[in-house]
Amino acid sequence: MHSLEAMPSRRATNEPWRRMRRARSQIPDAGPTVQRAAAAGDSQVAARSQQRQARIARSSPTRTVVLSFAVLCLVGTALLMLPGMRAGGDLASPSTALFTAVSAATVTGLTVVETETYWSPLGQVAILLLVQVGGFGIQALGTLWILVLHRKLGTASRLAIQAETGALTQGDVRRVLRALAVITLVVETLVAVALALRFATAYDHSWGRAVWFGIFHSITAFNNAGFDILTSFDPDPLVLGPIGLAVVVGGLGFLVVVEVFTRTTGARPLRPWRLPPPPGTLEAITARGRELGRRSRYRLGGFHPERFGFGNPIPMSLHTRLMLAGTAVLITVGSALFLLLEWTNPSTLGPMPIWEKLNVGIFSGGVSPRTAGFSAVDYTQVVPETRLLTDVLMFIGAGSGSTAGGIKVTTVVILVLAAWAEIRGQPDVTVLDRRIPEATVRIAIAVTMVSMIAVLFGTMALEALTSQGLDYALFETISALATVGLSANVTPTLPVPAQLLVVLLMFLGRVGPLTLASSLTLRASVPHYRLPEGRPMIG
Repeated sequence: MHSLEAMPSRRATNEPWRRMRRARSQIPDAGPTVQRAAAAGDSQVAARSQQRQARIARSSPTRTVVLSFAVLCLVGTALLMLPGMRAGGDLASPSTALFTAVSAATVTGLTVVETETYWSPLGQVAILLLVQVGGFGIQALGTLWILVLHRKLGTASRLAIQAETGALTQGDVRRVLRALAVITLVVETLVAVALALRFATAYDHSWGRAVWFGIFHSITAFNNAGFDILTSFDPDPLVLGPIGLAVVVGGLGFLVVVEVFTRTTGARPLRPWRLPPPPGTLEAITARGRELGRRSRYRLGGFHPERFGFGNPIPMSLHTRLMLAGTAVLITVGSALFLLLEWTNPSTLGPMPIWEKLNVGIFSGGVSPRTAGFSAVDYTQVVPETRLLTDVLMFIGAGSGSTAGGIKVTTVVILVLAAWAEIRGQPDVTVLDRRIPEATVRIAIAVTMVSMIAVLFGTMALEALTSQGLDYALFETISALATVGLSANVTPTLPVPAQLLVVLLMFLGRVGPLTLASSLTLRASVPHYRLPEGRPMIG
């Protein structure tokens, strides 16, 4: 036990700090020269920051998107005008080649000629390549746009986006593209095999023709293009089923597909492929234990009490949950309304048996209008109410970052939630225990309003250039602007000026919503002042 004399005093304990303060006080104060040097250093940092911002503005990704699709359309037009592309040996006209190339590159599916009879097998291969390149590019741009936002937005926004998208970073670009290519190849291969087997065994087609039909329609279905080389789609569930499945998977978007797969199976997302460790080693045993732990946490099978609770036993991002719920609602409501309106129509579903009615109704009402473009019925024979229903479904479209067009499902969901919150008098827009930012609501409103204005002026212009009425002009305009591809037999009869108008609508429908939403997101800023309120009368 220490005595009191042995204990150090408080003054002795603080002596080192006293000496440090005395030494610091002896340092002369910084003069004007040092202050000017610091100010010059700050100005250099500010100048470098301004130069960096100007360089980012000049190399705008939105401009890159527009130019890339424009170049693809021009290359496709020149390719389709080459000898041997048209059946019979003649050269395709410039207007036909341009219309077909833009329709394929924007994965729309509208045609002014019959794809099977007008184009040679080589021309059909060229169209298929344009569809594949355009569809893959759309998914890649939509998916990697988040990585661009990581670089352009602030720290808080980057962290929020990273948390909502599965922790994607700029280093994941290669892995994202690799996973996207794998998913595209797997889905298209499985659908092509199923269709080829059905065409070869149940229809009067040779194996070579059946395989070609399967490959062509699997690629156009997954990319939501709508091109077909069949005279018509019979109400065969083994044909419409695989095509509809490919359409839905392609319309959900790459991020949704990857997240659903990884969350439900426990697989590790977006990991580069590597050789497995040798069996029996400590590394192999550890890896196997971690894999079993992940799968037991996210497995769907088995009786787990947390699966039946009110929580989220398979945690997914808000975007994925909204997309899955919105897609299910649109498919159900669209199919039910289509069946209700066309059940007794003698020109469409009336003469069919019940199972054929259900098959065609689900495909034509819930799947195809959402930017797929495959037609199982003649839209000139449906009742006007069905065309109006199809207009609404085409305008909505499918998922963001997918091959589908339209204003997107999540945009409509956010608008509905905002209206419901306003009706209930709630200050915030909330869904699934999350609050939707006010900037996101404003962007959804802007995208919807701009699209509605484009539909309005496009319909007016198409009516002025043709003799079509409002019903058919509106149908063709929305089909082109939403990159759907459905037609009420109006597109093949259009004159050249009207064809150029539809080409412009298809191009704007593909690059417009993406560039508009991205530009609004990147320009979002908080002003340093607020103006006085004004309260105009509403309603």
